[in-house]
Amino acid sequence: MPIDLDLLLQAYANGIFPMSDARDDPDTFWIEPEFRAIMPLNGFRVSKSLAKTIRQDRFVVTADTAFAQVIATCAESQVDRRDTWINPDIEAAFCRLHQLGHAHSIECWWGDRLVGGLYGLALGRAFFGESMFSRETDASKVAMAWLVARLRFGGFELLDCQFMTEHLASLGAVEMTQAAYLKLLGAALTKAVQPSSLLASSAAAGAGAGGDWGALDGAMAAGSSTTASSEDLSFKGVSSPGKRILQALTHTS
Repeated sequence: MPIDLDLLLQAYANGIFPMSDARDDPDTFWIEPEFRAIMPLNGFRVSKSLAKTIRQDRFVVTADTAFAQVIATCAESQVDRRDTWINPDIEAAFCRLHQLGHAHSIECWWGDRLVGGLYGLALGRAFFGESMFSRETDASKVAMAWLVARLRFGGFELLDCQFMTEHLASLGAVEMTQAAYLKLLGAALTKAVQPSSLLASSAAAGAGAGGDWGALDGAMAAGSSTTASSEDLSFKGVSSPGKRILQALTHTS
């Protein structure tokens, strides 16, 4: 049975998210973990090697150009991960949310080949990271760096990573209790959503109450900040996309 989208958004607004036991498992269940991982937007860790990769623009990085391909790749089995929690119902629900402007992806390209990426859900000033993949060294780390820069620039306050992993910890993620997480989530959703229909209200909230996912795109194209972001950041004179991302990651307001 298709997942009701309003129910799905209500779940995220209450600190709950869907999973399945396997890719081909038709059942979807709801998870409220005892501990939660988040990525502090001012605490993303950029190693020297990662900074070099970003600065050199080793990958072409885009947003929302291949959402269906990203989530489908995240759902594929790998040598070190024989099965995934993304069943067809979850995949279909997020593809519908993407079409409605609520779910987003970051893609890393090597020529015309998609070699890394991630996807997640934006609600209010919170972004719920769902899954990522990498087919070339550091591709998922680069995607995460671009995501953090985008969220910082767009005025987001919370990046949820669900469960802690060594990979996330190496990038600066921290773990907290679900109770502590819910306090952060509540602050990120204040005035951004209404209780009746999150599907409609989150779309109507706009950048005034919610984060502005597209703010970085305009600034990258114009070469300067013209957004409502609290960060006073200009990209004038910085031509490389990667160098602009590093500037956005290291700038403090």
